[in-house]
Amino acid sequence: MALRAEVAAYARCFSKKMPLDTLFLGGGTPSTYPDHLLLDMFGTLKEVFDFSATAEVTIEVNPGTVRPEQLQLWKEIGINRLSIGVQSLKDPVLQKLNRLQSAADVYKALELAQPLFENISVDLIVGLPGISDNDWKELLHTVVTWPIKHVSVYFLTVHENTQLYFGIKTKKVTLPCDDSVVDLYYWTIDFLAKHNFMQYEISNFAHVGYESRHNQAYWNHVPYKAFGLGACSFDGKRRIQNQKNLIKYLEGIEQNTDITSFAEELSPEQYRLERLMLGLRRRCGLQFQALMDGLSDEQQSVLEKRIADCMEKKLLERKGDCLVLTPTGLAVENEIIVTLSL
Repeated sequence: MALRAEVAAYARCFSKKMPLDTLFLGGGTPSTYPDHLLLDMFGTLKEVFDFSATAEVTIEVNPGTVRPEQLQLWKEIGINRLSIGVQSLKDPVLQKLNRLQSAADVYKALELAQPLFENISVDLIVGLPGISDNDWKELLHTVVTWPIKHVSVYFLTVHENTQLYFGIKTKKVTLPCDDSVVDLYYWTIDFLAKHNFMQYEISNFAHVGYESRHNQAYWNHVPYKAFGLGACSFDGKRRIQNQKNLIKYLEGIEQNTDITSFAEELSPEQYRLERLMLGLRRRCGLQFQALMDGLSDEQQSVLEKRIADCMEKKLLERKGDCLVLTPTGLAVENEIIVTLSL
């Protein structure tokens, strides 16, 4: 009810339905959202947004939660893209990640989804403890046989106060060395390309025409609106985050008061840094002139020298009027961004 009320309140700021080209249901485990509430939610969304005929509507899916009747409902209400969190097919590894799923759940979810959804993506994590190089390559050989159009490959992120975090701290869990993970990443890029999954962003690979339009909106730095507990939005100038405290969020919705917990207007320097970071993530790169806009002659001279140094080290290359990360540069993107930020 609170989520629907937030959407409706936002819509009242406009005199007509707003166009909607992409919608992403994510955060937490949206595939566990009760069917009747999801149906009500989409009723509200379609009352206030004008869904384009080709709108991309994605839901994140935990394969351990999928039911046949649920998939049918998703199809009927307009969801047309699934993002399935596979991560690994080794059950002991999944358990250490606190994933409420098994390899059998993944296969079952794909079996149920294939007749209803053409556009299916899977998420994988490279560099998991307990996964050898051969295990990873075996996983990729399996994944390319699935009825999917998109693969996301993320590096492992260890969050504080998780089971994995404490396992590493107590040396019960050992992470693979960085060089090994980077080598696997390079191998993955080449292997997926041979199977028609072309890399279009550092972590994302797709059959031509099945690139995620929603995620590309983030990388293109366009405004977006998010709803829900702790949801983050961007209006082109400001970052805004909803209350992360459930009680405060619910009270704000009920009392029709501001539920913003944080808002920040980006300075020119912050805006430029974000554009640099997001642009370089894409395989098409970032326009050279976009890096220079707003800089003094002295700053431009400094930046041009840094770019030349990166190109000499084979980390960056020019393609037309764009700067693009090389395969070597892809693995050290953060260091390059630091180098190019002024």
